[in-house]
Amino acid sequence: MNRDVERHKLFNRRCVMLGGGKALLISALVGRMYYLQVVEAERYRTLAEENRVNLRLLPPPRGRIIDRFGVPLADNQKNYRVLLIPEDTKNVDATLASLGEIIRIGPGERRRILRDVKRNRSFVPVTLRENLDWREVARIEVNAPDLPGVMIDVGQSRDYPYGPEMAHVLGYVAAASPADQTGDPLLELPGFRVGKAGLEKVHDLDLRGRGGSSQVEVNAYGRVIRELQRKEGEPGARVRLTIDVGLQRMASRRLGAESAAAVVLDVHSGDVLAMTSTPSFDPNLFNTGLSAGEWRNLTANPRAPLINKAIAGRYSPGSTFKMCVLLAALEKGVITPTSRVFCTGFTELGDTRFHCWKKHGHGLLDARQSVVQSCDVFFYEAARRTGIEHIAAMARRLGLGAKLGVDLPGEQAGLVPTAKWKRGALDAPWHQGETLIAGIGQGYLLVTPLQLAVMTARMVNGGFAVTPHLTRSVEKSGARKVREASDYPSIGIPPRHLELVRDAMTDVVNFPRGTAYRSRIDDEAMAMGGKTGTVQVRRISKAEREKGVRKNEELEWKERDHALFVGYAPADNPRYAVAVVVEHGGSGSKTAAPIARDILLEAQKRGSARDGVRTAATAPAATTDGGEG
Repeated sequence: MNRDVERHKLFNRRCVMLGGGKALLISALVGRMYYLQVVEAERYRTLAEENRVNLRLLPPPRGRIIDRFGVPLADNQKNYRVLLIPEDTKNVDATLASLGEIIRIGPGERRRILRDVKRNRSFVPVTLRENLDWREVARIEVNAPDLPGVMIDVGQSRDYPYGPEMAHVLGYVAAASPADQTGDPLLELPGFRVGKAGLEKVHDLDLRGRGGSSQVEVNAYGRVIRELQRKEGEPGARVRLTIDVGLQRMASRRLGAESAAAVVLDVHSGDVLAMTSTPSFDPNLFNTGLSAGEWRNLTANPRAPLINKAIAGRYSPGSTFKMCVLLAALEKGVITPTSRVFCTGFTELGDTRFHCWKKHGHGLLDARQSVVQSCDVFFYEAARRTGIEHIAAMARRLGLGAKLGVDLPGEQAGLVPTAKWKRGALDAPWHQGETLIAGIGQGYLLVTPLQLAVMTARMVNGGFAVTPHLTRSVEKSGARKVREASDYPSIGIPPRHLELVRDAMTDVVNFPRGTAYRSRIDDEAMAMGGKTGTVQVRRISKAEREKGVRKNEELEWKERDHALFVGYAPADNPRYAVAVVVEHGGSGSKTAAPIARDILLEAQKRGSARDGVRTAATAPAATTDGGEG
C-alpha cells in the first residue's frame, strides 16, 4: 500500500516537472516569437523585402557628339552581351568551360574574366563577351539551364560612323580601368565605357550622364518576376563641335595614305573646321576589343597612326616661317618694304656658306619679292640684322613656341629657341650662324600644324590673337558664345606690315613667279594666298652639293624632305586658314600646296565656317603640281 502511494507521489512529481518544463519551453517560444514578430518586426520586414526586391543601377545613355551642322559623329547602338554573376555559380571555371563550347572564349579573354571576378564583388556582373550576334545569343539562351550565373544583357555600345576620319579628334571609349575608379558605382557596371582619348576624354564627365535605378521582384531562385519601380537616369550631355565633318572627310581622303596632317581654322572665331592626321585608326575597334595582331600593327607602323600629328607632330616650319622673320625685321626697322638684297645662291658667314634653294640665285629682290620667290639669302640677311631674340618674340605673338590650349589632350608646345634656352638646355652659347638657319625656319625651331594654322590666321585677320577650339557648346552647361576676331586681343603688329605680308602671300600663289603658282584657284572670288615650305631632314654634304644634290625621288622615304604649306582664302577677305604638313612628301609646292588648295576650295564651296543646320551643301560628301618653296 505504502509502495503504491510512493509510486503515485513520484508520478505526480514527474508530471509536475514535465508540465513545468513544457510550460517553460512554451513560454520561451512565445517570448521568442513575440521578440521576432513584434520587437524585431520592422528589421525582419526589411530583410524580407530586400530578399524579395532587388535594386539595380541603370546605366544612362552616353551623350552624343555632333558636328557644327548637327551631323552625328559619336552615337550609341544596341549591344548584346553575355554576363556572369559569380555568386550565382558554384564553379566559375566549369561555367566558363561550358560556355566556351558554345561561343569562343580565348585564353586572353579567360584571364581577363578571372581577373575581373577576383577584383569585383561577387554580386557584380562580369562581362564575358560583347557584340554578340543573334545566333550566339540564341545558342546561349537554349543552353541557359547548364550555365548557372550566365545571362544575356542588352546594353549600348559606342558607334563612330566616320571611323578613322574622325578618330584623332573624337578619341575612343573603353572599359574603366582600376586607375579610372573613383567610387562611382556606374564605373563597375558591365559594359560601361569611359573616354580614353580625344574629346571623349575631355568631355567624359558631361557625356556620362547620371545613372537610374530599377526595383524588381525576384523569387527564391533570384529569377525576376516583375519590375516594381523604375527611375530613369539623366542621359549624357550632347556636345556640339566646331568641325564640319564633310570638310573633315574631304581633307582626310585628300591626304590619303601619306603620313600627314591638315588643320583648317575660321580666322575670326578660332573654330577648328577640320583637323585630320593620317594614317589613322578605327576607334570602334577600341570599343569592341583589339586583337593582339591589330595592336601590333598600330604600334609598329612607322607612320604612327595613333599620334594626332596635327597637335603632337613637331616639325621645322621651313619657309612658312619667313613671314614671321619679315614681320620681326620690319618691326625692328632693320628691313623696310623697299629694302633689297642681292642673292647669288649663297651667303657667307666666317668660313661657312649658307646656300639658297636656288643654286644660281634670285638676283636683286625686295621684301615682297623675297617671300614670293622664297629667297633664302634675303632671309639669312634679315635674320642676321634682326637677331634671334626679336624673331623669337614675334614667333610667340603669332602662336608658336607654347601650347595654344586647344581642347584636346596631347598637345605639344613646339620650340622657339633663344640664346637663354640653348644655354639652359644644352649648356652651350648661341652662334650667329644658328640665327641665319632660324631665319629660314630650320635648326632648333619646331612647330605643330595647328600652330602654323594659328600663325596664318593671326597674320590675315588683322593681327588678333585668335585661339583654336573644337567645342562649340555642351548642352548641359549651355551654349558657348561664338567669338569673333575683334573679341580677341591685338598682337600689336602694325596694319601696314600685315598688309605687306598678306599681299606677298597672295602673290606666292597668283603671281607667275610665285612658288605655288601652279596650285592657284582659278575662280577669283575664291582665290587663295599662302606660302610653301620644304624642310630638309638630312644633312647635304659638300661633296654631294658639288656633284649635284640627289632628288627626293632617289632617296629612301625617311630621308626625303618634309612638304609644308600654309594658306588662306578668299584672298581679298580671308575667312579660312589652312596648314598642311606631309612628312617626307618632298617639295611643299608640289605636294602640300595642291592639297591645301583643294581643302580651301572645298571649305568655301561648303560654307564651312557659317552657322546653321545640315543642308545639302553641308551634308558629308559621298564616299597637281607647283613650284619650289
